[in-house]
Amino acid sequence: VQLVESGGGSVQPGGSLRLSCSVSGFTVSLYAMTWVRQAPGKGEIPERISVINRDGSTVYADSVKGRFAVSRDSAANTLFLEMNNLLPEDTAKYYCARSQGTYWLSDGAVIGTEGEDSWGQGIQVTVST
Repeated sequence: VQLVESGGGSVQPGGSLRLSCSVSGFTVSLYAMTWVRQAPGKGEIPERISVINRDGSTVYADSVKGRFAVSRDSAANTLFLEMNNLLPEDTAKYYCARSQGTYWLSDGAVIGTEGEDSWGQGIQVTVST
């Protein structure tokens, strides 16, 4: 099982980036696929920002709703995260991950029946002037 993120980088506020997560060893459509970010700084806890469930339904944390869009390409076995209107507070390391659970939105946060079991190495996104 391998997950490899790409597409990160530096962008000005208001800009856009598209992250990709190329996977091998399993089929993306048979799992829930999540995007989790961890902002810099001691004590920052990871934030699960977006999920595409096995049935294709998508869930977004309030922090990114309306700006980010998750999708998957089953033929290419790849997960995507389209990020628009980026803000400085979106600066973080972004991880794609696999889960056997199902996710939904609760009080603005994305929660699920179980956690992720495989992770990519992460990719940096920096939003600054």
